[in-house]
This record gives sequence, structure tokens and C-alpha cells, in this order.
Amino acid sequence: MKRSYSMFSSSSRRTEYDVFLSFRGEDTRNNFTSHLYSALCQKGIYTFLDDDKLERGKSISPELLKAIENSRCSVIVLSENYASSSWCLDELVKILECREAFKQIVLPIFYHVDPSHVRKQIGSFGKSFHRYEQDFSQKVQKWRNALTQVASLAGWALHDGNEAKFIQDFIAKVSNKLGVAQLNISEDLFGMDSRLEKLNVCVCASSLDHVHFIGICGLGGIGKTTLAKAYYDWMSSQFEGCSFLINIREVCEKKENGLVYLQNLLLSDILNGLPTEVRDIHKGMDMIRSKLCHKKVLVVLDDVDKLDQLKALAGKNNWFGSGSRIIITTRDESLLLSTYIECRIYRVQELSYSKGLRLFSHKAFKSTHPSKEYEKLSENVIAYAHGLPLALEVLGSFLCGKSVNQWESALDRLKDYPNKDIMKVLQISFDGLEETEKSIFLDIACFFNGFEKDNIIQIMDSCGFFPEIGIRVLIDKSLLHVDYDDKVRMHDLLQEMGKEIVRAKSRNEPGRCSRIWNYDDLCHVLKHNTVRGFLT
Repeated sequence: MKRSYSMFSSSSRRTEYDVFLSFRGEDTRNNFTSHLYSALCQKGIYTFLDDDKLERGKSISPELLKAIENSRCSVIVLSENYASSSWCLDELVKILECREAFKQIVLPIFYHVDPSHVRKQIGSFGKSFHRYEQDFSQKVQKWRNALTQVASLAGWALHDGNEAKFIQDFIAKVSNKLGVAQLNISEDLFGMDSRLEKLNVCVCASSLDHVHFIGICGLGGIGKTTLAKAYYDWMSSQFEGCSFLINIREVCEKKENGLVYLQNLLLSDILNGLPTEVRDIHKGMDMIRSKLCHKKVLVVLDDVDKLDQLKALAGKNNWFGSGSRIIITTRDESLLLSTYIECRIYRVQELSYSKGLRLFSHKAFKSTHPSKEYEKLSENVIAYAHGLPLALEVLGSFLCGKSVNQWESALDRLKDYPNKDIMKVLQISFDGLEETEKSIFLDIACFFNGFEKDNIIQIMDSCGFFPEIGIRVLIDKSLLHVDYDDKVRMHDLLQEMGKEIVRAKSRNEPGRCSRIWNYDDLCHVLKHNTVRGFLT
């Protein structure tokens, strides 16, 4: 699983597809090739398949030429009648041209044909060329050279074996040849390439045949989840099944029978959506062990904070098949050491000065470096944040567009927090909000973190908070984000900051606070009728 990291270079050629499939439709479209295409897609390998809707003619279409050029790898299914199609032969010539020009990976499959017949153009491959000598005299030599060349490449032959097993093994080879997934790291994830390389060294340090547990540890806001997601996206096609269980701590706190819900989600992810019937934790543990013990899987358990979460979702290494990797992000390293006999720990470090400056500059100036008049002030911010990505993002967003005098005022205010408590760092951005934006932020922190955006807007609209613009401002200031399923989320440090702001109004009497979210506090207020005059 050791990989080259040249793929991190921003100068790499951009491609649209991972794989281009070249095949003779009448031979394999509805059997072998369709099964191969489906298996490639299930592994997250983005594959181009000619759906036969492109207009056929004597010349290959511009759409197919572009698809070949924009693929990292071409898989050629050489079947009995492959050479009978001038279209297929034109594809093959183009593929080999891209191999030469762009170092495109070319993987031939000899499907029920002898490679020597392809190389020498004899047998069924020879018959087609008797016709071509008359009709396509100018192209014949190019086609012959292409067949000879492709038959000389290292390829895979399938004759009378198990096609399903062949496809499974072939896809593993494709993943290796591709270097797994081509990383497209977001421009604001500074330092991610080196972190991924270090994490991969940790993951690959032991035998690849065993089940391994890897902990990604560090304080909140250091980038544990971001790193785990990048690794998951990069390596997931190497495994038979994958699952990324995000925000486990939050799910268990907010959802009734949260662990049962997560067990069902884990099984559904890896079993490709097949229905599961987990009704209690112990049955779920048994089902995970029985259904996944022979599968090579990649599982990420994000933000674990209790032992029972690990025991319910990934209790022992014999729950998973050989070669599986279980990655856990947590602030509490002791959970891993007390659960697993052997668990490798990757401790996420703060960003270096240079990478921290790039991240801060991206947020504050929309550039990779600060403006000259802000250089010294930016240095002060970087020193204050100590390489914590979340603090750099929030401070950068807060200071973006502000004048030098406003920067100086904000940095002077930082001196009032001598213990450099992260909560107080984050509150600087909160202080810059309008009153309605503050109300939206505190309500989301206390009640609505993880709710669907439309539901939050509906609730807050009735309160007169102008949520459409308010949520947009909070997103722009890196205080909120909307995830792929349109749910509004904030980082747990930001959420804790919001709750701390509310608690600070009256630590000893929750009834005097503006918001109550804790069950015990609510019981106290109702029992003693201490809410601020709203109850009689």
C-alpha cells in the first residue's frame, strides 16, 4: 500500500476519468464488460463506458477521442471479434498514442483469446485484416502495429476461469496501477499532503495481511476528521467495503439508541445498502462480526469519546477480514490503548509556520501570502494561533476585509487572554457579529447543530432573525458549514464556545441563562421555578 506522492503536485495533468473501457460491444457489452464496469464503479473508480448512444460511423467520434485523452488508464477487453470493428481499432491506436504522450496506463485483458493471435494477427484477428487490406489500406499498418504492441504489454488472460473472481482480482490490480485515487486536495487544505504521507507510513508499518487499528489523535480543531476523510477518499478503492461514521460522539448524545443506529449504518455501507435488522447493541455486535469477518474493509470511526462506542462498532480484530484497516479519530488516546491490544497512534501536529501562514492568508487575503502592510500583523496572528488550523481559519475570516487599525485593535484585545484559551480565541469572531447573527449562532450551538438547513431557516425566520443572510455570514466567517446532505454543522470547539458564552451569564443558576439544553438544568429550573420570570 506504499504509494508515490508525486500525485500531490499541482502541475499534474488533470483528467476526467480514472478508466476508459475499450471493448467489442457484440462480444462482451451485456456480460463481462457490464460486470467489470459495475465493479469498477462500486470501488469508486470513475469509468467511461460508451453507452452505444454515440453516432457510429467509419471514424471514431470526437467524444470518444476526448474521453480517451481525459482518462488516466485504459482497459482494453480483447475479445474474439475485437478486430472486426474498425472503431475498436481506432480506439486502440488512440489509446497507445496517449500512452506515449501522457504516460497513460494501458491494461489489456485477453478475453477468451490467445495473446499470440492478437500479437501476430492470426485466427479471428487475422480474418478481419483480409477485408481491411482492401477497405482501409492506409490504416492497416497502424492497426497491426497497435495490436502487436498491446499484446506485448503485461496483461491478464481469462479463458475458462471464474469471471467474478477474475474481476475482483483485476480491480485490485487496477487500483494499484492507478496509485489508488488521484488526490484532488482542496486548495485550502494546506499541509495535507505531508500529513497524509505520515499517516500512510503509520498505516503501512505492519503486515498488510492483518487487521490493524489506527488512532488519529489530537486536540479539537487540529484537523483529525479532515485528515481521516482525505485518507478515506484516497484509499477506499483498495477495499471490498468502506464506511465513514462521522460525529459518533454527537450521534450518541442526540439520537436515541445511537449506537444501534451506527451499527445499522456501518453494515449498510459495507454491504452496499442491503437491509439490516439490528435492534439492540449486542445483536449488532454479532452481526458485524459474522457479516464482515471475511471482508477486507476500511472503516473510519470519527470523534469517539467513550469505550462503549468502540466495543459496539469495532470491538476486536476478528470482526473484520484480513487486510482491514480501522481508523479512529479521538481526543482521548487512552480509549484506544484500553480497548485494543495493538493500536498504532498518529498524533496530528500543529501546522508549521509556513503552512499556517498560507492557510491564514487564504482566509484573510484570499491569497497565499499577506499584503505587505499586514505582514507584521499576520506574523503576530500566526504566533498566537500556534498552528491550530481552526484558530487560523476563524481569525483569518474575522480579519478579512478589516483595516490595519481594526487589525491592531483586534490583536490588542487578544492580550486580554493570557492563558491563550482556544474558546476565547474563537469568541473574537463571535464579538464581530450583528445581534441577530449572534442569536443564530448561539441557537445552532445549543440546539440545532446537525439539523437540515431548511428546517433551521424555517424556525429562525419565525423569530425574525433573517436566517438566510445570517447563516451565510456565519459560513463566510468559518463559524458554520453546510455538509453534503445540506445539514448545518459547526466544529465542536465552536459549539462549546457558544455554550460557554451562554453558561457564563449565570453559572450557578441556569434559569437566568438565555438558553437551556441540558436535561438536569431543565429539571432544576422546572422544579424550582427559577426561569427568568417566564413561569409562574
